[in-house]
Amino acid sequence: MLPPQVVQSGAVPGGAAPDSPPVHALSALVLVAVDNLWNLAEWVVVDWIITIPLSFVTVFVPVFLLQKYLKKDSNGRAAALATLLAVLAAIPTSITGTPVGLGLLAWTGLRKWFRVPPLK
Repeated sequence: MLPPQVVQSGAVPGGAAPDSPPVHALSALVLVAVDNLWNLAEWVVVDWIITIPLSFVTVFVPVFLLQKYLKKDSNGRAAALATLLAVLAAIPTSITGTPVGLGLLAWTGLRKWFRVPPLK
């Protein structure tokens, strides 16, 4: 018979707190920065063959590393979230001014930085 084990209350196997947002705030910041950096490509359709893959890669790699090492996600979860954000960045239009972009920023928990009182 195995001895009983002590488990901390609220502990989650992935290392993240149960009430924390799934996407790290720095990951969302990378998406916003790269999305706006490549925004000039929206006007030049000829350059899309270069800028779309570059946008994907420049978001995927740092977001994967942030999710894996700062958020302590598993490889699969970090890759899934990095792929989602990279695909959003690769769309040749700025998403930060759209409902999708605003929803993503709210999903990352950036509201904590602006001292918005929590909903009850």
